[in-house]
Amino acid sequence: MSSRTTDPHPATDAVPSPQARTHELITRYYAAFNNSDPAGMLELLSDDVQHDINQGGTELGKAAFAAFLAHMDAHYREEARDVTVMVSADGVRAAAEFVIHGEYLKTDADLPAARGQNYALPVGAFFEVHGGQIARVSNYYNLQDWTRQVGG
Repeated sequence: MSSRTTDPHPATDAVPSPQARTHELITRYYAAFNNSDPAGMLELLSDDVQHDINQGGTELGKAAFAAFLAHMDAHYREEARDVTVMVSADGVRAAAEFVIHGEYLKTDADLPAARGQNYALPVGAFFEVHGGQIARVSNYYNLQDWTRQVGG
């Protein structure tokens, strides 16, 4: 008779799967976003990150992304809520679905005048990950819905 018992919760030294690593990376990205931590967001990006801007162009590189974040921080206060992250089995592609809750602080270019209006928009974001870093971020939301919510 053996006196050994099986541990119902054995310690594991297993390396996380690519899917799990990417899920954690995207989760950290939104945690940094919600903590107003642009440096934390930037450290998760590749140097040549591709940023596809909603209904806009494509920008390349961390410097362009940092400038975009500074612009957004000057005009908007936002929080991503109800974030759901989905990742391909190989960890190369990911998507996030969430609702962005925000306050329009300062008039942005040719958009309606800012008066501290609040808004809530469904957003879809798509990512490509290489070498443990985010290599592409593409965000999509309904600009007409946002314009309606802020009274434009």
